[in-house]
Amino acid sequence: MRRPYAGVMRHPTPEKPGPGQESVWDYPRPPRLETFAGSITIELGGQTIASATHGWRVLETSHPPTYYIPAAAFVDGALRPTEGASWCEWKGQAAYFDLVTPEVAAHRAAWTYPNPTPGFTDLAGAIAVMPGLVDRATVDGETVVPQPGNFYGGWVTSKVVGPFKGIPGSMGW
Repeated sequence: MRRPYAGVMRHPTPEKPGPGQESVWDYPRPPRLETFAGSITIELGGQTIASATHGWRVLETSHPPTYYIPAAAFVDGALRPTEGASWCEWKGQAAYFDLVTPEVAAHRAAWTYPNPTPGFTDLAGAIAVMPGLVDRATVDGETVVPQPGNFYGGWVTSKVVGPFKGIPGSMGW
């Protein structure tokens, strides 16, 4: 008889969404890209370094949405390309940026897909930000809570319910 990995929840119980909420357990796998029309801001070093009124959301089972905004939404000098890359089985190879202000730098806090895979081509050049590495990120004026686990780039708002990948025991989801 096989034993499950220690600390791994095999069957999470999805929270029931209330009015106007989405369950991350209703999101697809493989993930889906959709456009977003709303306000997104990023603050670092005491200033707003990005502000957009549209963007994209990547929705994947068990993950809160990851938001992407146009690179033009960032103030001049806020994006500094940095070394390194990673690979997403769905979107392709990512390139990274440090986010910078005169007061502070957030190392590898943002990323882009310069040549995303089919199905995600609208993301080419769009920028995603790790909300836990900046002072504040907002969606429609609501302060975002970073997805648990310090690895994923999801943005938790009151409009999504989990449980979310990244909490203790979610490794096998």
